[in-house]
Amino acid sequence: MSAPTTAARRTPFPEGTIPVAAALLVAGIATFAFFRVGKSALGGDEEFAPISALWFATFSLAPGFFLPLEQELGRALSHRRAMGQGGQPVLRKLATLGALLGGIVLVVILVASPVITNTYFDGDWYMLLALAVAFLAYAPAHLSRGVCSGTGRFRSYAIVMGTDGVVRIVLCVLLAAIGVETAGPYGFAVALAPLVGVGIVSARGSLRVDPGPPASWDEVTPNLGWLLLGSVFAAGLLNAGVVAASLLAEDNEDALVSRFSYGVLLARVPLFMFQAVQAALLPRLAQLAARGDLTEFRNGLRRLMKVVLTVGVIGTVGALAVGPIVIERVYDAELSGRTLAMLALSSACYMVALSCAQAVIALKGHAMVALGWSIGFGTFCVVTWLAGDELFRRIELGLVASSLAAMTTFALALRNRLNAGVAPDRGSVLEALTDQPLEP
Repeated sequence: MSAPTTAARRTPFPEGTIPVAAALLVAGIATFAFFRVGKSALGGDEEFAPISALWFATFSLAPGFFLPLEQELGRALSHRRAMGQGGQPVLRKLATLGALLGGIVLVVILVASPVITNTYFDGDWYMLLALAVAFLAYAPAHLSRGVCSGTGRFRSYAIVMGTDGVVRIVLCVLLAAIGVETAGPYGFAVALAPLVGVGIVSARGSLRVDPGPPASWDEVTPNLGWLLLGSVFAAGLLNAGVVAASLLAEDNEDALVSRFSYGVLLARVPLFMFQAVQAALLPRLAQLAARGDLTEFRNGLRRLMKVVLTVGVIGTVGALAVGPIVIERVYDAELSGRTLAMLALSSACYMVALSCAQAVIALKGHAMVALGWSIGFGTFCVVTWLAGDELFRRIELGLVASSLAAMTTFALALRNRLNAGVAPDRGSVLEALTDQPLEP
């Protein structure tokens, strides 16, 4: 018996649990610290508003467009690994796709730059440039994570994820220490941070992929279109609250946008912690799927949903009861219990929707998932438009309604797939459990 097998039997956790969970925890704490230090360094909520806008725009775009490449790369490399084949041709194909996709989106950003800069960044061209750089920087980060997950190098996966947050807060502290009081340098701290982790794992040799048989486009893109459509809308919906607040706020409401972003971060605590559990479950569920153990696979999903519902209820009640105190202590800002509870409720519904969506992907319902996230995003736009003039209330209602719409769509799709007797396979489970649009 090999040493890894013996170790796996000694621990109650699946492979990758500890490093991935630790990376998400570190990245999450670093995010809270970045917002706190950045606000203090720039002099207040109003001055920090451009950074909040940049942050949520970046994580609407980057995971939306590059996460599907990570998913397909991980799936294809894992399949080749199981067959004893090298995956270098697969990596080349998806790197080419990443460059093409990044170039197209960059051109759109540049063409629309006057509108984006004036309506979203209040005329700050440095933030527009930081957004473009950040978007491109996350392409190699997601491809690196795809290599690491597809080759089973979960420690390196965790390094890419965790280093991003650590580098951001280190750069932020350094900028604050030398007295930088303009938003531009802090924006580029966000933009350049993901490249450091990529450099570290590359230097460790964790991105090496063996030569192998040529890869066809069918091998690397069987579900890419549906994954891309779903991912763009899922990431957009996850970050829609602050993006909408930035667009809809009056000229004298920049401080409100920053405060709203603090509330969104607090409401996400249960969500990103839960994602650590889901990311860690990847190897075990993939093994069940590979063995065709559909009964245990269903039982695992059922237990997972119970955890999701419990965490969602606790998070919502906690936000209502102690959320305003936490926001005041951490960020020296004021938000009502109603706002925090509504944000937590929308996050809880989003968490349930994400779990159902991942199960549907595992059951090869990629098109249904793309449809569900599209419905959710459309619902947000309509409800926010019709829900009155109060900035926070209309966005809160839009977030809750949209998450409920997506959750309902996925629940119906999941029931349909299970009743039809669709069985998962290793590739579909890998795609499902790396379908995580949240970047803490």
